[in-house]
Formats: sequence, structure tokens, C-alpha cells
Amino acid sequence: MAFGWIDEQALLRRRAGLVRTLRPRPADSPLLDLASNDYLGLARHPEVTEGAARAARTWGGGSTGSRLVTGTTELHSQLEVELAEYCGFEAALVFSSGYAANLAAVTALAPHGSLIVSDAGNHASLIDGCRLARATTQVVGHADPEAVRKALQTHGGPAVVVSDTVFSVDGDAAPLAALAEACRERGAGLLVDDAHGLGVLGDGGRGAPHAAGLAGADDVVVTVTLSKSLGSQGGAVLGPARVIDHLVNAARTFIFDTGLAPAAAGAALAALRLLRREPARASRAREVAAELHARLTAAGHEAVRPDAAVVSVRAPSPEEAVQWAADCRTAGLAVGCFRPPSVPDGISRLRLTARADLSEAQIERAVRVIGETRP
Repeated sequence: MAFGWIDEQALLRRRAGLVRTLRPRPADSPLLDLASNDYLGLARHPEVTEGAARAARTWGGGSTGSRLVTGTTELHSQLEVELAEYCGFEAALVFSSGYAANLAAVTALAPHGSLIVSDAGNHASLIDGCRLARATTQVVGHADPEAVRKALQTHGGPAVVVSDTVFSVDGDAAPLAALAEACRERGAGLLVDDAHGLGVLGDGGRGAPHAAGLAGADDVVVTVTLSKSLGSQGGAVLGPARVIDHLVNAARTFIFDTGLAPAAAGAALAALRLLRREPARASRAREVAAELHARLTAAGHEAVRPDAAVVSVRAPSPEEAVQWAADCRTAGLAVGCFRPPSVPDGISRLRLTARADLSEAQIERAVRVIGETRP
């Protein structure tokens, strides 16, 4: 029978307690949200939603084609200019998703004969980019610049080091300055995904590379998403103009994909301009994360100290993690649940995302619910 193996896989997932299900949410959910990546609380901000609506009224519901045909509007170009300027880079290129941006950057910057050095904790989109690239990939220990240095010493040709800036599971930050130093010793490029840093780290939320003094460097390329701090959808690659020009000509997920919908571009641009006016939103997100961590650890939970806006709380087992998250939901709190195979270290956890718009009462409520539902 065609696809008969699917039933066997489904059975194995059920037995392991790893079945994933979709849970459509209503427009006005009663849950306190610590599960989304809306770090700055901008997804429903009136200026951001109006930016989306105005763009849709002006440009239509879709971009109508690939970026190289009809899918580039003046709005896309303006977003690229302002995003690059805010983050401190020479140029930017907008994609339909952060996933597509990562696939583009990794595959286009790691041709045949080159070496990719990839952190073991990298996001799936970076991992898939490594798999699709024609380069040789060497995976090294998590956040280990010395392991990166040793890997680069094994290769005499072009090389690129690939890493998240803030890792999505535990919310820990990569040692960017040390990684850049290791790269420069061997003439390698540094490609980092700042999905969880943009809007949270750096001066006014300009991102982790900006905070590390790497913004605008000719050997550093950064990918970002528009779907987290900017409350919209899409992704972008930031870097030297010659790198961006290369992606326009060589990146398959740019050339052959329909351009980002105008509404998403309009929302992202409105959010970026709002962040420029209200830079304290970035520091507030970090303050909320630190407060959550302090209260959770004081209550006896094993929580990882956050470097940005993600707070990870360890769970005893995959099954108990799922039940814990479900009990939180029943009690009115939405939290993330990370478990194998989504976590590289095999440790299950609740994943909480701090938001700049959370009140002290909401923080207290979240900590109380997590404690009351603890396995």
C-alpha cells in the first residue's frame, strides 16, 4: 500500500508520546501567552496592524510573483533599506520567511569545496541549509569557539562558521566575539541567525551582532526573522552589499519563491519604526525574562538563566513535560513544550517567552501557575 510506512511511524510516535497536534486559537484567547515569540508585544499593536492593512489596500493581498519578476514593491525596498540601517549593515534582502533566508544564506555562501562549521545546537533551518549546501559540514560542540578553531584548521579552502546568536531551546547566547576571532584567524566567514536577538539585544534592539561590535563587518552575514520581535512574518539577510548581490543571483529560495506578501512587509516596517521610537521595549523584554527566571528559581524550579527573552524550565521527562504544559493551559497559561526530537540534548523542558508588555501581575500569575501544575 502506498505510504503504508506512515502508519508504522504514527504508531511509534504515539507509543513514545511524541504526537504533535494543531490547536487553532481564537482571535481573543483568554490565555496568558508565554508561548509565542512576540517579544515586544507588537503583533497586535495598532500601528503594526494598520501598517499591514494599509499595505494590503495599496499593493493587494499578495506580491503576485517572485522578487525578480513582480514580487518586489517599493515597500519591500524601503523595508530592506531601513532594516539594514537600523542593524548597522550595508544592505539587506527580504525573504518570505526566516527559514527561507537561512536556506538561502547557507547554500549560497558554501559552494562545493568549502567547509561549513556548524554549532550542534543550531536551529533546524540552519541544519537543513547545511544539508542542502554543496560544502562539507562539520558539526562542533555547542558554543565552543575552540572547537570551531580546530575544525577550521582541518580545511585549507573557503569556510564559513554557522551559528544562532541566541539558541531557541534554552535561550543562551553564542560567544560571537570569540567566534569572529576564530574565523578571522583562518579567513573564514561568519554567518549567524539573529532570530531571537533582533529587537531584544543590542542598543535599542539592534541585535546581538550589533551588541558584539560585528555589525557592518565585511566578513559577517546575519539572518533575521520578521516574525518575532517585529510581530509580522518573513525573514531577511543582512551583510555587505556584494554578498546581498550574490544572493539575488544565486539563492534559490529567493529566485524561485514568491515574494513576501505586502501586508507582512508593511507590518514589519511599521514595527521597525515603532522600535526606533521606543527602544526601551528591548530592555523591558530582557527585564521580564530576568524576573521570570529569578522567581522561578526562587520557587525551586530548574531554569536556565536567559541571555535574551527565552526562559527554559527543565521537566522530568517528555511525558511529564507534555502534561505540565497541558495543565498550564487548563489553568489559563500558554507555554511552549520542547522535547525530543526537537531538542538536541534530549532534555524536555517548558519554554517561556518573555514579552515587553507583560505586567508584574502577569509575571506573578505565570510563576504561580507553573508552580501549581508542576509534576
